[in-house]
Amino acid sequence: MRVTELARAGGVSAETVRHYTREGLLRPQRDPCNGYQLYDEEALGRLRFIDCLRSLGVGLPAIKQILHWADQDNPTVVDRYTPLANKGCHIRLRIQELQAIAQWLESIGTDDDLSLRQLIEDLGSVESTIIAGGHYSSNR
Repeated sequence: MRVTELARAGGVSAETVRHYTREGLLRPQRDPCNGYQLYDEEALGRLRFIDCLRSLGVGLPAIKQILHWADQDNPTVVDRYTPLANKGCHIRLRIQELQAIAQWLESIGTDDDLSLRQLIEDLGSVESTIIAGGHYSSNR
């Protein structure tokens, strides 16, 4: 895949791919005929992994270290990078929030049409039904 193809497949901009390449997070091969950077499926996996970590607030230096450990096939990455291990609760909550939004989107135009206002209120409440039950069901 070329830069733009990888970017499209990974849901990021081509400039993001170029930046991660300059930072050494992605390692393309060079096409001997024209010098283009070519990325394989492993690069797509790395790109998606980087994007996930970035969405959790992990910085590029830490991601670079994590990918270095992965390249060494080091099984103790999480043990050595405790802040990543501490993201588990945040990840589970984020998944629940996204599932609630997806359920709301799926309900649009159906008899079970969920209220957007209620969804927003539930996402903002401390004792959210999303957190408690794992599924979105408004307490209307």
